[in-house]
Amino acid sequence: MALVAGVDSSTQSCKVMIRDAETGELVRSGRAAHPVGTEVDPQAWWDALQDAVVQAGGLADVVAASVAGQQHGMVCLDERGAVVRPALLWNDTRSAGAATELIEELGVSGRAADAGESGDRVGDLVAGRQAWAEAVGSVPVASFTVTKLRWLARNEPASAERTAAVCLPHDWLTWRLAGAGGLDTLRTDRGDASGTGYWSPRTGEYRFDLLEQAFGRRPVVPVVLDPTGRAGELANGAPLAPGTGDNAAAALGVGALPGDVIVSVGTSGTVFSVAETPSQDSSGAVAGFADATGRFLPLVATLNAARVLDAAAKLLGVDLDELARLALSAPAGADGLVLVPYLEGERTPNRPLATGAVHGLTLRTSTPAHLARAAIEGLLCGLADGLDAMVAQGATVNRVILVGGGARSEAVRRIAPEVFGCPVLVPAPGEYVADGAARQAAWVALGGDAPPSWVASSTQEYDAPAAPQIRDQYVAARDLFINRPTH
Repeated sequence: MALVAGVDSSTQSCKVMIRDAETGELVRSGRAAHPVGTEVDPQAWWDALQDAVVQAGGLADVVAASVAGQQHGMVCLDERGAVVRPALLWNDTRSAGAATELIEELGVSGRAADAGESGDRVGDLVAGRQAWAEAVGSVPVASFTVTKLRWLARNEPASAERTAAVCLPHDWLTWRLAGAGGLDTLRTDRGDASGTGYWSPRTGEYRFDLLEQAFGRRPVVPVVLDPTGRAGELANGAPLAPGTGDNAAAALGVGALPGDVIVSVGTSGTVFSVAETPSQDSSGAVAGFADATGRFLPLVATLNAARVLDAAAKLLGVDLDELARLALSAPAGADGLVLVPYLEGERTPNRPLATGAVHGLTLRTSTPAHLARAAIEGLLCGLADGLDAMVAQGATVNRVILVGGGARSEAVRRIAPEVFGCPVLVPAPGEYVADGAARQAAWVALGGDAPPSWVASSTQEYDAPAAPQIRDQYVAARDLFINRPTH
């Protein structure tokens, strides 16, 4: 039996899955926690990976390995390869102002070059969004690496001056597993590179002009590998696959095909699909990412997903199972109670300063069941907004596949069809990001034109009549609370 290792280094933890390369059968696994926060010393990821590898029985007998990781995180290295400062994670919103600056700057330069029309800030922002979408398939928001580099250059010039190279969490862990050679040995893949804001899925090339615009100069960046390229070797000589970002790995893990839409309820919420052509949405709602197979992965992300469930359960003093029971005991629409779930600002829609809000509180709706229902409906409505944006950009929706830790909630599974207006398929609970990484490793080990076909896990279909009043009342309440500052 040839074994492969798949790693998921997420915001919350590191998971290692050892699977049979031919069949995908799980052989052993390990898991270790990550520290909380929106900036983390990468050494904590390395320590967690080592712990999870030990729990999983080591890597000495694997024939290939791959690392998938949280997207966008800014890892800065000095000329010796030492970490300059704690990594800013995808959910750190301090660079929201930098995102607006970068959009406006590109709009100003484009309008001035085209027609000498700069000076109108609204027009510059519109032109800037269009220019960024055309350049890299996405419009910068605070999550993107390019905005974090601008923030660093503006706010920590000494750290910026020391930065000789910048990479992403999965890039850095792959580099460490390969022995942490020179900065010129850093490697990445299309999927993760497409979330930086300075690599184009359409052309397959870095946009160094945008990197320099953000940072003031050009640091070393990882070489972007093809889907089956080799990023180095483990200590036993086994190849390291390119790895990828978490969402691209999840698509591999569930075996998504063109026309499949995956809705993931994790720390963040994501709605993404496998597509044959690149996308470019100048509104910024849909990010035009690449996937890990050579295709594309248009994606909508929200900052607030499974943690909305955690917050509601904490507020009510119950566990997640009881939260689900309470929610299912309340009527669809919670009798008009709406929870707008912007608990940490929001990425889509781009409202980094917004806060959560409860609307429609009356004597009738002042019950634990109503609040539990409103929390789950609010979470799902945020994701449904993302599904609408995908369809508006031409996405084909053949199937909706619901995954992520939040999908383990019975209430989320049963309410989702009411909100989305279509049946949803829920695979058996699993570590689909790590599994996708393992499948990529198997592809590198076994060769071929496509990843190996592993036996799919059992899925359950959930269906219910659409309840359009849920979305209607959510939309009415959502725009009452725009960019409310947190101080």
